[in-house]
Amino acid sequence: MRLPVPLAAVAASVLVLALAGCSGTRSDAELDYKDSPLSKYLEAAWGGDLSPEEQQKEFAETQRKVEKVVAECMAGEGFEYTPVNADGSAAVGEADVVWEPDKREWVEKFGYGMVVSPFTESTEEDAPADPNEEYVESLSDSEEAAYYEVLYGPVPDEDAVDAETYEYDWKTSGCQGKAQHEVQGEDPWQGGEFAGLLTKMQELWSESQDSPEMAALNKKWAACMTDAGEPGFTAQADAVQSILDEQNALMEAAAPGESGDAEGDDSVSGEESSPESEAIAESPEMTALGEREIELALVDLTCREKTSFKEKSLEIQFALEEEFIADNKAELEAFKAAAEQSK
Repeated sequence: MRLPVPLAAVAASVLVLALAGCSGTRSDAELDYKDSPLSKYLEAAWGGDLSPEEQQKEFAETQRKVEKVVAECMAGEGFEYTPVNADGSAAVGEADVVWEPDKREWVEKFGYGMVVSPFTESTEEDAPADPNEEYVESLSDSEEAAYYEVLYGPVPDEDAVDAETYEYDWKTSGCQGKAQHEVQGEDPWQGGEFAGLLTKMQELWSESQDSPEMAALNKKWAACMTDAGEPGFTAQADAVQSILDEQNALMEAAAPGESGDAEGDDSVSGEESSPESEAIAESPEMTALGEREIELALVDLTCREKTSFKEKSLEIQFALEEEFIADNKAELEAFKAAAEQSK
């Protein structure tokens, strides 16, 4: 099945989560991602000022409207289309997925959530049936290709997908793009007006990771890891990356050119997993890597707890955010206003 994934939107979403992500309840004594000074600006783009119940209600209504427009658009192009998840329910149980990489019980089960992911916990039997599946299967190969092109727009050229300059354009994203634009309006992240602000935010994240304060914190964490029998890491992010690198290596060995990395996985290209990649995902090698991931993540978690890594890294990040706000307040206020106006 082909999925519409505008890369610019993905980048923006990742940035928002990194700088101002939501999490569960916390004690008053500890910092959390939602304490981010930038959150009051960024939440305007993703409804962070709403309660979870209000967000779900708003999402359901938006989804219903988008799917209605998609169906009308597809009919106008000569195809049948039944609205999907018109009630706003999430596919494959994602609404119930919990992401808690700082809790030992979660890490004991998922490690970093890569080889064994909580998002794949639900079985195919649990997934809601696609009301369009039977219709699509009745089409010839050429008709099916035309169906998906009308629905999502033409598949981007591989070079364009990998290029840093790639920009999502709703006008070339088929009926889905048309419907999302018609219902949700302009996405301030996807217009050129705030491209410079987005770039500066990405640089801010890099700056926080490269700061002397962060280097000192990583040094303490690395020393703890060495003492615990996991030497060779210089930064906490390196531990996570080591598992990702091994996972990609196994996938590449099984099906060269089909490994899913950050810039070119199957969900972006719209291609389904090959039999080879599905086989390696269930192979003894991948199973062993999953066990290694949990082993490493547990040691990592212990060292993060001993060094108060989350709390101190957030202190470093938030201090830099305060400086960033002071230097870019006019642009941030303009972004917030544009995001609120687009709703």
